[in-house]
Amino acid sequence: MKTQILASALALTLLISCNKKDDNKRPIDTAAPEATAMVNSKSCYQYASDKDTVSMTLAMSANNANGELIYKLAEKDRNTGTFSGTFIGDTLFADYTFDSEGTSSVREAVFLKSGDKLIEGNGEMEERSNKMCFKNPKKISFDSATIVLVKEDCR
Repeated sequence: MKTQILASALALTLLISCNKKDDNKRPIDTAAPEATAMVNSKSCYQYASDKDTVSMTLAMSANNANGELIYKLAEKDRNTGTFSGTFIGDTLFADYTFDSEGTSSVREAVFLKSGDKLIEGNGEMEERSNKMCFKNPKKISFDSATIVLVKEDCR
């Protein structure tokens, strides 16, 4: 008789514990994850050779990019300005507005992101509506790039 009472009590305890709601359970999110976009961030890049330096401060918000870009190339005028553009995949397409010898100019600038580097694209350019533009954007080359900016700590 004691065995039956003990078995009945054990069965009743199991039955009650199986029906108890768990308030700590969280619903599983079955929604598809959103496409990852670059988060709000600020990065600094630098290129330096014996006589030349190029510095970039890049601020990101989603896929939009803007910042400062300074060219100090030997035997050429210093260019100091800002850029605004968009990342499409791993490539930054931007308009660079800069001052050189008291004159303000605008030109297209394209950079390929490869790891912690930004490689400046080269190609034939022409003037359109007071802006220097790549004549054929499909022919922008990164293979023969002389300016490769490397990510560094911002100062």
